[in-house]
Amino acid sequence: MARKGGFGGGMMPGSMNNMLKQAQRMQRQMEEASRELETKEYTAEVGGGVVAVTVTGKKDLKSVTISPEAVDPDDVETLQDMIVAAANEAMKQADEDSKNSMSKFSGGLGGLF
Repeated sequence: MARKGGFGGGMMPGSMNNMLKQAQRMQRQMEEASRELETKEYTAEVGGGVVAVTVTGKKDLKSVTISPEAVDPDDVETLQDMIVAAANEAMKQADEDSKNSMSKFSGGLGGLF
């Protein structure tokens, strides 16, 4: 005998509503966490602190600080390498923070998808 109307698969209408509400709440929390990450700043130092680079959570370069002792006109390449290394490290920090922040949401999907 065929079932008429209702939800197939044994899922109750209330359960579906609860899942949708949970998904919407999670989406709002993820958006809020994303906005918060964008306002953070990440600073990395290299060469014992003679070069420091700060990036935002959006990975925009905000500042570069170079101590006078890092400036050697005969060795510009080392200074350039330190700037690149500091920028890469600051962006890596931003990536890791973003990944850690968002991972708490992926664990909460609990079979929604």
